[in-house]
This record gives sequence, C-alpha cells and structure tokens, in this order.
Amino acid sequence: MKPLNFKNVTSLLAILLLLTVIVQSCTQSAGNTAMQAPLQELPVFAANQISATTYQEFPAMLEGTQVVEIRPQVNGYLEKIVVDEGAYVKKGQLLFVIDDNMYREQLNNAKANLATAKANLANASIEVSRVTPLVENNVVSDVKLKAAQAAYEAAAANVTQAEAMVGSASINLSYASIEAPVDGYVGRIPFKAGSLVGTGTQEPLTVLSEIKDVYAYFSFSETDFLKFNASTQGNSLGDKVRLIPPVELVLADNSTYPFKGKVEIVSGQFSQATGAITLRARFSNTNGLLRSGITGKIRIPHNVTSAIAIPQESTFELQDKILVFVLNDNNSVSSVPISVSDSYENVYLVEKGVKPGQKIVYAGIDRLTDGTVIKPQLLPADSLFRTKTF
Repeated sequence: MKPLNFKNVTSLLAILLLLTVIVQSCTQSAGNTAMQAPLQELPVFAANQISATTYQEFPAMLEGTQVVEIRPQVNGYLEKIVVDEGAYVKKGQLLFVIDDNMYREQLNNAKANLATAKANLANASIEVSRVTPLVENNVVSDVKLKAAQAAYEAAAANVTQAEAMVGSASINLSYASIEAPVDGYVGRIPFKAGSLVGTGTQEPLTVLSEIKDVYAYFSFSETDFLKFNASTQGNSLGDKVRLIPPVELVLADNSTYPFKGKVEIVSGQFSQATGAITLRARFSNTNGLLRSGITGKIRIPHNVTSAIAIPQESTFELQDKILVFVLNDNNSVSSVPISVSDSYENVYLVEKGVKPGQKIVYAGIDRLTDGTVIKPQLLPADSLFRTKTF
C-alpha cells in the first residue's frame, strides 16, 4: 500500500469544504424563498341576508281576445275585396263581395213560388166558402167539404214552404256580402278578386283579430306546476291562480311591455304531446303595440323575504354540488356546499350552507384548495348588489 500524498489530501479536503458551502448556500436560499413567498390577495365579501324579487320566465305566444276566421258561406267568384290587409275594421263593416247574380235569381224564383202558393191558398179558401153552405143545406155531402178543407190546408202548407224558400234565398243572398263579425285588424288575404271561393275552401278569406286586450299563452312543465301548487296559497287551483301577482311581458327585442298582465285561467289537463299545462295572461293593448301571433316571454315575480345572495362567479360545481370557499379565522379557506333556493341572471339565492356575516371568496377560486391561506381584501356589500331586485 502506497502512503498518502499530502498534496492529494489537501486537495480532497478543499473540494469537500467547497461542496459543503454550496449545499448550505442553496438550502438557505430555498428557505429564504419559501419564507418570502407572498400570500395571494383575493377579494372576499360578507354574506348578508336580503329581501329580493326573482322572476321565472316562460316562452309565450300572443293572440287577440277574439280571433275570428272569415269564411265564405256560399259558393261563387270573389267580386270585390273591400278592405286591405292590416286595416282596422268595425263590426258590421263590409269586407268581401261574392258575385250574387245566381242568388238574386234564386230569391226571385222563390218569391214567384210564394206568390203562386198564396194564390192557390186563396182559391182553396174560396172553395171552402162555396162548399160550406151547400153541405149545411144538404145539397152535397160533407165529403165535398172535407176535400175542400184538405185542399186548403195543403195550400197553406205550400205557402209556408214557399216563405221558407224565400227566407233561405234571402239568407244566401246576404251571405254574398261578407261583413266583419267583430271589431279588429284584418290579417293576410290569400285570395284575389276573381278567385272561386266557397264552403269547401280550405283557407279562410282572412282572419280578424280583436286586440284591445290580448292573451299571452304560456306553459308550465309538470315540475313547474307542482312547485307552483306547493308554494302558492289557496284552497283550489283557481284560488292559487288568482293569487299570482301581476306578470310582465318581455318582447322579442328584450324590452319590457309597459303594462302588466294578469294570469286568468289554466287549462284543465296536461298535454300528452308536450307534458305541459297551458295558462294565459291578459294584457291591455291600449297603445296598439301588440298583435296576434307575436312571441315574447312571461315573467312571473316571486318575492323572497330573506335569502343570502351569492354571485355565481364565486361558486364552483363538484359532483353535482354547488360550493363556495369560505374564509376561516386564520385566513385559510374551506370549500362548503350550498343549497340554492332560486337564481336569476348571475346570482344565486342561498337558503343553506352559509350564515349571515360569514366571509366568502369572491374571485380567484380556481387557484384555491382547502386549507390555502390567503390575504383577504374585504369588498363593500353595495359594490356587489346595488339593488335588491334580481
């Protein structure tokens, strides 16, 4: 075995000393970095109970309180179209004229038959008057009188029948002039002058809509209906419907109709095709803005006396649960599931899970896990909810 060289030992000790210094320096640097890492500054807000009004929205179709199809009741060529599409007409105003020459001739013929029947009745009456004294004086047998009386009754029946034919012909002639049965607006007119129309025509000549008031028809699903039935006071369904507060109508451009409506009626059964039950609300249309056939949304208000409002952006979902991060006394956070009673737009109304005054992380929750310590920045309550109506 060779003896150790002093120079080699000295070099080895120097290398070991250098490595020790480097390790200690890295350890101290890592410790200082860990100690100096800043806490996350995240906004938090205090949960407060508020009174709020939420809304349920349902698609709706609008119709006039009276929607009347105008159909011809006699056959013929359309001679005149007196009104234009979209015009407002009064009850009794002339709308269409069907060529009535045939019906005038039928009326004239019926009147002639009536005149003939009346003449025959007069002759029968004269015969009865002539035979009666002869029978009384035993000049002829009473059979003659009975025959004369029978002829008179037959002539009277013919007069009645002829009068009915005159009445029928008069009605048919009147049907050739089609008048408005109600006040309203004229809809589309799919026919032109000269078109052959009649009782077998599939399309109506037009549709009249009475729109001083309009009905908005909308539907409850089975879930909506059961929830409404359970949450609304009243001994019967009619009582519950009457207790529904005035509703709003949101038009297709997302503007709100200026007049509120009232839910009046609910249909008697659920549709097997849609699984829904239909309701209707009546709206005043004094400004003439609404028309049959337009669509919108019915908004039914629901008053909440006390609930905790939480922005939806402050929540997250996990395994079909909605959770928030609440702030603990040591500024660490914990995830807590909440029970949502209602929602509107970007706000949850919470009935269980958090308590009034408890602080909730408002934003940055995607960077948090249970136990994370943060530096909270308390937000004023009015910066989140400037109104109590959601």
